Amino acid sequence: MHPQPWNRLLAWVIDWICILAWAALLAAVGIPLRLAGITDGLTFVALNIIATLVLVVPVTLTLAGLESSARQASIGKHSRHLLVMNSRTGLRLSFRRALVRNTMKVAAPWTIGHAAVYGIVASSADGSVPPSIWAGTAFAYVLPAAYVASLFFGTGRTPYDRISGTTVILGPGAKTS
Repeated sequence: MHPQPWNRLLAWVIDWICILAWAALLAAVGIPLRLAGITDGLTFVALNIIATLVLVVPVTLTLAGLESSARQASIGKHSRHLLVMNSRTGLRLSFRRALVRNTMKVAAPWTIGHAAVYGIVASSADGSVPPSIWAGTAFAYVLPAAYVASLFFGTGRTPYDRISGTTVILGPGAKTS
């Protein structure tokens, strides 16, 4: 049985609380480095790469690891009694399939968003932000919005679930009403 969209969204909010804790820890390291002038010589591209490597990549790998583990769920999904499974076999995900899922769900929009923000900051110093940066910014917002909207139509499978061959179901202990 497929979970209600609000159940999946609540699971994602719980996951984001965990992600924000990781981001806060990184900020506790990064802000003093910035204040000490250690990162002053880095370009916007270098800062974007560093942000991706220390924030986006660990989050994506962790989510993929949790969803491909015996638990079959991120922390948020586990708390909501949701399981992620291979939609073709009904079995646990391989790490590769979970990585594709979370790269599309998390890493792609997040990295595009980071690149757009750094692009806006870098180009606004020149007085003009190119249309390509605004297009990337729009895409970074439209993609997750489309993901959320897809939960409310048809079977509730998101584009990243369809492409990665995964589905989210109610697991044991879930309340169906």
